[in-house]
Amino acid sequence: MEHRQTTHPSPGSSRCFRLRLHAAVRPLASAGKWPLRGSRSPRTRRQKTRSSPLPPAIWTSRETCSVHLKKRKCCAHMGSVLALSSSPGHQNWPFSPDPPPSHWDAHPAHWDSPPRWERRDGRLPNPGSFHSLHRSCKDVFPQQIEGVKMILNKTLSSFFKVSHTLHLSAVSPSYYRFHVEHLQSDDYSKDKDAPALIGEMDSSGSLNAHALLHLNERVRARTVFQTQQSQFVTWQFETEYRGNDFTAAVTVANPDVPRESVILVAHFLQSVSSGLVLGGELVYHRGRAEEGGILTLAGQYSRPNWVATLNAGKGGAHASYYHRANKQIQVGVEFEASTRTQETTTSFGYQMELPEANMVFRGMINSRCIIGGVLEKRLTPLPATLIMGAFVNHRGDKLQVGLGINVG
Repeated sequence: MEHRQTTHPSPGSSRCFRLRLHAAVRPLASAGKWPLRGSRSPRTRRQKTRSSPLPPAIWTSRETCSVHLKKRKCCAHMGSVLALSSSPGHQNWPFSPDPPPSHWDAHPAHWDSPPRWERRDGRLPNPGSFHSLHRSCKDVFPQQIEGVKMILNKTLSSFFKVSHTLHLSAVSPSYYRFHVEHLQSDDYSKDKDAPALIGEMDSSGSLNAHALLHLNERVRARTVFQTQQSQFVTWQFETEYRGNDFTAAVTVANPDVPRESVILVAHFLQSVSSGLVLGGELVYHRGRAEEGGILTLAGQYSRPNWVATLNAGKGGAHASYYHRANKQIQVGVEFEASTRTQETTTSFGYQMELPEANMVFRGMINSRCIIGGVLEKRLTPLPATLIMGAFVNHRGDKLQVGLGINVG
C-alpha cells in the first residue's frame, strides 16, 4: 500500500541529493532539523498474473515505491530511510518534473501477515510492518502516467525475472531502465528462506539494489544500496522481529563515521485486540552540527471491509480510511496536515474492477483541484496490458496524458 509532506527549498538554496523519505523522517524535515525535499508517487496495482513484472506471489498488490534522486550539495544530510512506512503524500503530484517512479521498496507477500480479520483461532494476530499501515488506502489511488511507456517482462526461471522499461516524455527526461529479480516466485513453496535479490539500473548509470532475507522464522533483514551515477547516496540496513502479537524493527541509514552522521529509526506495533493496533515510531538523526529526534504515534482499527489508520507527531498528521464496498468497488480517503507548511490536503480515490471486461479503473480528486484517472485493460489472449491515463490540474491549468503497454 511510507509515509508525507513535501518541503521546498528556496530558489537560492544549493542543490542537494533528493530522496523520497520515510514518513517519520519527513516530520524531522518539517520540524526544521535538516533540509530535505521529497515527492510522492502513488501506487499502482499489478496484474494478478504470473507473467506480471511484480507478481503478487512475490510482491504485495500494487505496492511500489519511487526513488527520486537529484544532485545536491549538502552531503551531511544525505541520510534517508526508504519507505519503512507509507510513502509521501500527494503534495507534489501530479505535474511534477521528476522522472516516473520505479517499482521499489515492496516486500515479498509472505513478509506481511494475513488480514487480521482472517484470524479465527482466538489469538491476537501479528500487526504486520509499520510501513504497511496505510497500504490498503494507497493502493486505491491511480499512478500518474505521462508520455509513452513500454515495459517488456521476461520470466527466465522460477527464480529469475528481468524487465525492460522505455519511457518517452516531453515533460520529464526520457529514460531506459533495466530491472532484474532473483527471488522465489511460488508463494506456496516450502523454500520461504530463499533470499530475494533485486537490482535496477537506468540509462543515467544510477543503480538501486535490494537484498531481503529471512534469518529465521521471526527475524527478517533487508539491505538497500543506491547510487546516483558514480556517487553512493544511500546505504541502509533494517532488521525486523515479529512476535506472536507484536512487531519491532530497527533501521540504520547512511552511517558515516568521518562525518559523525547517522539516522536511526525504531518501530513498534502491538495488537491490542483482533482489530486494534497501536504503536509508534522514533526517529533519531545525528550530524556534526545538529542532533534531533521525533516521536510519531500510530493507530489502526480494521474490520472485514474497512480500515482506518492515523499517524500523528510533531511534524503533522496523516489519516486514511479504506472501504471495500463489494468485489468490484473500493474507495479510499486520505488527510494530510503539515505543521511546517501550515497546509492540509484531502484526497479521495476509488477503484473499479470489471473482471468480465478484463479492466481496472482508478480515479482520484483532491483539495488542490487535481482530478485524474488511469484505465488498465488486459488484451487477452495476448500477454499484454494497455494503460491509459489523464490528470488535470484545474488550479494550475495543466493537463497530462499518458499511454503505456505492459508486455509479459
